[in-house]
Amino acid sequence: KAPRRHDAPDECGSSMSPRRFARLLPLCAARLRRAVSGWPASVTPCPQSLASVCRRACRPRREAPAAAHVGRSPGAGGNSGSRGGSVWRPSLLSLCAFSFFTKSEESEEDEAKKKEDAIILLLKRAKLSIMQGELEDADRFLHQAARLAHQSHNTQAITYTYSMMGNLAFIRGQLPSAEKLFKAAMSIMLAGGAPEDDDAVIEMSLKLASIYAAQKQHELAEHGFEFCTESLEAKIKRQKELPEGSLPEEERANTRLLLGLCLDSHARYLTERRRLDQARQNYVRALQICSEEQGEAHPQTVVLMNDLAALLDLQGRYQEAEELASQALQLAQEAELPEQHVLLCNMAGILMHRGRLAEAGRVYREALALAQALGDSESVQHIRAGLEELGRHKEAGESEQA
Repeated sequence: KAPRRHDAPDECGSSMSPRRFARLLPLCAARLRRAVSGWPASVTPCPQSLASVCRRACRPRREAPAAAHVGRSPGAGGNSGSRGGSVWRPSLLSLCAFSFFTKSEESEEDEAKKKEDAIILLLKRAKLSIMQGELEDADRFLHQAARLAHQSHNTQAITYTYSMMGNLAFIRGQLPSAEKLFKAAMSIMLAGGAPEDDDAVIEMSLKLASIYAAQKQHELAEHGFEFCTESLEAKIKRQKELPEGSLPEEERANTRLLLGLCLDSHARYLTERRRLDQARQNYVRALQICSEEQGEAHPQTVVLMNDLAALLDLQGRYQEAEELASQALQLAQEAELPEQHVLLCNMAGILMHRGRLAEAGRVYREALALAQALGDSESVQHIRAGLEELGRHKEAGESEQA
């Protein structure tokens, strides 16, 4: 499908270019933008360059022209030590001054390094707390990191911390706070000269689009997903025109994988909106990118196969759905992935819709045993709901036979 023109109206009848959407996102934190624009590029000068300046200034010169004499003139008392000129000897005050400034700059750099190390440690603790589900502790660590980052004028640390705080707010369901934090982080990045198609900017734009989708702000969500996808497609096209070897392979792959993530996120949103044909096209493209960049057996590739199979099942394309779900399940079993019970549940649903009720029941029970063994209560609930639906199908079938 050809990409929609930037000025083409969407299904709601509205029109907004991706570039305009990009301008809308950072319309916040004016105070932060003013602060960023006044920050120096480097808070502390390089101590090595300062030391070399001191050494050059303090090095005695053997002879100097008469016009450049510094100190006492010949014959004015004391030994000159040369004919027709005087030797410049730095005063004790000059040496003390250079020594003072050198120590001062070194002290400032040491202090900045300590703050940076403290910020990194706090961010690591916050990540670990999030992984362990200790969200209150993570919030406390992130606020401490943000305070230190502001004190040291470390723009990278501020941006990264705000992004993590936005992720945490999103996890906790605090969508307005997450939106403000992502916008603030993007404002800092764009004010610092980051291009609109920078991968980090696109990633935060995608998170904002997901927030708008969760808030049922469908127009903003649609334009957000569109902006991310079209920006990355244009960027990848430009990258292909670059001379071979001029772009690191990792950077090229990361940009393509980010496009795959955008397509996947948009496909899930479209599925919820029951726009299944568009969702299928996005899933197919996302699966192709993930398979090419990470391999067919990669967990994310398997997940995308499963999601596409579920969508085909919704469309009534049961044979295609079963073939793809079977392939995903086989890959998951070969790689011993922990999500096998999720894939089994999906396969059971497809078999049920195809009328193979006995086989569906067996697969459901296998999925339930695995989910219970792993302690996945959410999946257990979902599988039991599937078994209840299967029971209704059996009763309906028995009624028809009677």
